[in-house]
Amino acid sequence: MPGDDGEDSGVRVGGDGYGGVRLTAQRARQRRSNLRSLVISGSLSGVVLIGSGVTWLAQNYVFNQIESVEAGTSDAGSRGAMNILLVGVDRRDNLSRRQQNQLHLGRDVGERTDTMMVIHLSEDHSKVTVVSLPRDTWTTVPGKGEHKINSAYQFGGAKLAVKTVEQATGLRINHYIEVNVLGFIGVVESLGGVTVCTPVTIDDPKTKLNLQPGTYTLDGVNALAYARTRATARSDLDRIDRQQQVISALLNKALSGGTLANPIRLKGFLDSTFRTIKVDPDLQKNLLGMINQFKAVSTDDVSFATVPLSDVNYRAPTGESAVLWDKAAARDLFRRIDADQPLVKPSAKASASPSGSPAASATPTTSPTALTIPPGRISVKVLNGTSVTGLGATTKARLVEAGFMVPSTPGNTARRDFATTVIRYPPGRADSARTVAAAIPGAELREQADVTGIEVVVGQQNHDVKKVTVTAPEGSATPAAPTPQATPTARTATQNICKG
Repeated sequence: MPGDDGEDSGVRVGGDGYGGVRLTAQRARQRRSNLRSLVISGSLSGVVLIGSGVTWLAQNYVFNQIESVEAGTSDAGSRGAMNILLVGVDRRDNLSRRQQNQLHLGRDVGERTDTMMVIHLSEDHSKVTVVSLPRDTWTTVPGKGEHKINSAYQFGGAKLAVKTVEQATGLRINHYIEVNVLGFIGVVESLGGVTVCTPVTIDDPKTKLNLQPGTYTLDGVNALAYARTRATARSDLDRIDRQQQVISALLNKALSGGTLANPIRLKGFLDSTFRTIKVDPDLQKNLLGMINQFKAVSTDDVSFATVPLSDVNYRAPTGESAVLWDKAAARDLFRRIDADQPLVKPSAKASASPSGSPAASATPTTSPTALTIPPGRISVKVLNGTSVTGLGATTKARLVEAGFMVPSTPGNTARRDFATTVIRYPPGRADSARTVAAAIPGAELREQADVTGIEVVVGQQNHDVKKVTVTAPEGSATPAAPTPQATPTARTATQNICKG
């Protein structure tokens, strides 16, 4: 089993910040947290549906499978750019006692929403952009005053949720999709499970999820637990990262030939999705036409971002813990979306020339040596390679100050005579290693097949650490100025997929 090593989420699902398990003080609050977090993963299946083009369905089949809900949306028609609000709802009234126990639920009834994602479809419907809205966002709920954004649904259902998001983002919401938690479980099961990778141990008593570092194919229930656990350093913000990464993995499966070319698997996937979603009446009538426009969409064409934040530890006047958006950066993000500008620079897909050969104008998206993975998405392990006591702990502290994740206690190497600091990394992790090397000038980069994550072996020289800035690729959304928990660089679904 791999050691307690870290790795960024750029190549592995689940590569986010991991820290100690955070438990609430009271059992009732703990149970409510479990219930709220269920809806997080329920909404994932809605995004997967949007990215999966299907041509053989009959419209009456779709119409009869999906419920509608009035949401006060403005239909943009079946063509042109459009914005969809995806809301995850925790609806447990119809769950059996066995299902409640299996999912570690309490006995409360009713509906709650904690996941909100704005899905933007480009004008030609060739690109999909998904922006996660943190559940603890402190904002104005029309007619209700200042509250967390997830309160809008409790106060006024789908209509107020739509109105609140429109006011916060400045976007016009054209359609609405509401997904129940069990939809996610069914989607995962219909696709034969989902593959995730975790760089560190996850031990969450609330979800009963216990994973050692490594790669796993999870069934629906365990995938739900993986996507909803908050037992990480940044709690809900890390969970957002995992949700986006799990969506990417599911999209990869849903768009694969193994699903689209298999009528039985495809019907199971669609049935499990349709049974547990509600949409606005206009989308209910036109859903098939819209889905059919996505036949050529790949995971390269789906990108993810999170609203940039200025304060992740805001204490609201009510005493609640909340987060505040970075207003300038958020405004720029949604301006780009409204203008139909991509958040991620198009990949260098070779344009086919008449002869079928790649066009000469195709260029890489970034320089081979450019820094592409920010420190906040990289977890490293520190080992002291010298006889200087405490040098490993000092280096860890400096790396943490520079924004890296160092979840484990520094250890020692068998050899204690390293003259210079060495950064060891496994194949496929060069992007992350370059960022670490930029933070430790003079350190030696060394690819090794026998390591499972990024390791910093501290030597007698070149162990000073400096902060580094990763410049987002042209066209990506970044805050105007650095903020403590600003949005990570927008990423494509392909970049989020576990590579091993």
